[in-house]
Amino acid sequence: MGVRWEFDGVLVLALLGLCLCAAPVCEGGITSSYVRNKDLVHDMPLDSDVFRVPPGYNAPQQVHITQGDHVGKRVIVSWVTPDEPGSSTVLYWAENSELKKSAQGIVLTYKYFNYTSGYIHHCTIKDLEFDTKYYYEVGNGNTTRKFWFRTPPSVGPDVPYTFGLIGDLGQTPDSNRTLTHYELNPVKGQTILFVGDLSYADAYPFHDNTRWDTWGRFIERIAAYQPWIWTAGNHEIDFLPESGESKPFKPYTNRYHVPYKASQSTSPLWYSIKRASAHIIVLSSYSAYGKYTPQYKWLEKELPKVNRTETPWLIVLMHSPLYSSYIHHYMEGESMRVMYEAWFVEYKVDVVFAGHVHAYERSERISNIAYNIVNGICTPISDPSAPVYITIGDGGNLEGLVTDMTQPQPSYSAYREASFGHGIFDIKNRTHAFFSWHRNQDGYAVEADSLWLHNRYWKPSLSMTY
Repeated sequence: MGVRWEFDGVLVLALLGLCLCAAPVCEGGITSSYVRNKDLVHDMPLDSDVFRVPPGYNAPQQVHITQGDHVGKRVIVSWVTPDEPGSSTVLYWAENSELKKSAQGIVLTYKYFNYTSGYIHHCTIKDLEFDTKYYYEVGNGNTTRKFWFRTPPSVGPDVPYTFGLIGDLGQTPDSNRTLTHYELNPVKGQTILFVGDLSYADAYPFHDNTRWDTWGRFIERIAAYQPWIWTAGNHEIDFLPESGESKPFKPYTNRYHVPYKASQSTSPLWYSIKRASAHIIVLSSYSAYGKYTPQYKWLEKELPKVNRTETPWLIVLMHSPLYSSYIHHYMEGESMRVMYEAWFVEYKVDVVFAGHVHAYERSERISNIAYNIVNGICTPISDPSAPVYITIGDGGNLEGLVTDMTQPQPSYSAYREASFGHGIFDIKNRTHAFFSWHRNQDGYAVEADSLWLHNRYWKPSLSMTY
C-alpha cells in the first residue's frame, strides 16, 4: 500500500454526557468503493456437508484446541460425544517419535431450556516441547479420531509468528467462504485470534443450542489443528430469564475452556497468554469493567507485568470496538474506552482487535485521553504511543453486513469497507509486523488493505507506518 502517515485529525465525538463540544471534522482516510451483495443470508441448512456428524457410534465431534497455559507448553483439547461419556483420554505423541503418552480430561454436560448437551470433554496436555508437531487421538474403539497441531516457538523477542483474525463468524455460506479463504491464504496463520460472536444460536427461538453443535462441527476443520484464542461477544451472553436461563455465558463457558487461571484471572471471560513474541490480553466487553470491578483490577495488575523485552508485541482483543465510524453500534464501546484507553497509551499497546460491527475498519494511531472536566479537550488527536484499532467483525454471520457509515469519514478512520473477510497479523521480529485484510471475493493472495506496524516499545519515535 506504500507509505501511510499517521496525522493529526479532529473528530466531533460526543462522550456519553461527559462533554459536548463543537469542532471541525476533517476528512479521514479511504472508504472503499467496492460493491458487494447486501442481501441477508440464512444459516446453512442442518444437512449441509460442513455440519456432517462423523461416522460411528458416539464418535467424537466438535474437536477444537486452544492454548492451555501462559506460555504455550500446554494445549486444551475439547470435544463432544453425543450418546454417552465414552473416554476422556487424549493419546498424543511427537512427530517422528514412537513414544505415545496419554492425558486424562474431564467431562461435563449442561441444560439450556429444553436442550441437553452432549458429553463435553476438556483435556489439558502438559509438558509439551516448543515448536514441535504433535499428533493426538480422541475417542476409543472403532470411533477413534486423529488430528495434529504444532506448538509455538519458545517465547522470545525476535520470534516470528503469524496470527489469523476472525470475528462474528456464524454459520452462513459467507461464514464458510471466510474459513475457506483463510485456509487457502498463502500466508499461513498458525493461531486464530477470535474476537467474539461464535455460533449465533441465540438468533433462534429459545436460543436453540443445536446450533452450537453445528457450529462446533463447522469450525473443526481448522480448530482441531490450530488453537483459537477465544473472546466472548454479545451473542455468547445467552441470558434468557423468561425461559429460566439467568446465568450469562452458560453454553459458551461450558463448551470453550481457556487458561484464565494461568494469568491470575478470576474469570474465563478475561485473561492473557504469551505466544512466541506476543503478549495477548483478552477483555470482556459484556462483563463489568468499571473501577474496582474484578476485570478492572485484573487488567490494572496485568499490564505492568508485560515484559516488552521478552514479548515486544502487545495485542488486546475485545468484542465491542472503542473506535468505529459505522452507524450501527456507534459508540457502544465508549464507556470502556473512557476506562481503559489511557492505560493502552501508557503501556504502548500495539494493536487492539475488535468485532461486533459487521464490517472492516482500521484506524490511525489516535487517542482521546487529554480531556478533564475543565479543559474542553474532547476530540481524538494523533498519538504515536496509541494503538491501531482494527474492527474485523466481518466473518459472515446471518445478520449481514453493516453498510451505513458516518459521513464525512472521520480523521481517525484510515480505511473502512463493508465486506466479509479475515485478517492476518504476521510478526516478523521485535520491531516490525505486517497486517493484511483479505475480502472473501478476492483471490487468495490479494490484500484489500494492509500496513506495516512499527512496534510501539522498540520503535516509539516513528510516527508513521509503512
